[in-house]
Amino acid sequence: MSEPLLEIWNLTASYGRAQVLFGLTFQLRQGEVMALVGRNGAGKTTTLKSIMGLVPATAQKASFKGHSLSHLPTYRIARLGLGYVPEDRRIFTDLTVEENLEAGRKAAGAGRSPWTPERLFRLFPNLAEMRGRRGNQMSGGEQQMLAIARTLMGNPDAILLDEPSEGIAPVIVQMMAQAIRAMKAEGVAVLLSEQNWAFAASISDRAIVIERGEMRFEGSMAELIADERLRAETLGV
Repeated sequence: MSEPLLEIWNLTASYGRAQVLFGLTFQLRQGEVMALVGRNGAGKTTTLKSIMGLVPATAQKASFKGHSLSHLPTYRIARLGLGYVPEDRRIFTDLTVEENLEAGRKAAGAGRSPWTPERLFRLFPNLAEMRGRRGNQMSGGEQQMLAIARTLMGNPDAILLDEPSEGIAPVIVQMMAQAIRAMKAEGVAVLLSEQNWAFAASISDRAIVIERGEMRFEGSMAELIADERLRAETLGV
């Protein structure tokens, strides 16, 4: 097995006096898709925000490509090659699709094929048809595609996706699944927070089940699919 890109050991996080994560430990490897699944409020989004330095958190170890993430500001974590697509997308609504993509451009590492607008338009054909459209004239699903495409323009080694399928049309969800598989084929690691069980199960190699800020399961997606009792208890499926 390849060396882990992202290593998290004993991650805890709090909002004020309220502790919301309790000792999460996991690893993410190159080209792997791993799903964080759990009910609403379980701590999935907080996990991603903690990794990106957006909420107060502590860990015995938090590293990406061998670099410690402890005490780093978010922009420096991103510069290491860790992309992040938040649940609310955060595209530039007054810029066009092409301008949003250019805003995310960052050179690719040595020996890697860079993500370019044309490559991304092939990955997201809908965006190709609206390259001159402003973000505030796009649907939620289209904005989600643009947010992911803009992050890929930074040529990350791994991407954290927060609820990528939430509130978007089924046809866009299918495009999103195809895009994540394409990222995997390019060696990009993906860690996604997801409530849509069917979507997560269809694209993920491994899964973590979080319940009330604690890990209830960590293993292959095939194992989780086979464990009907655990899914019923923690996911309601």
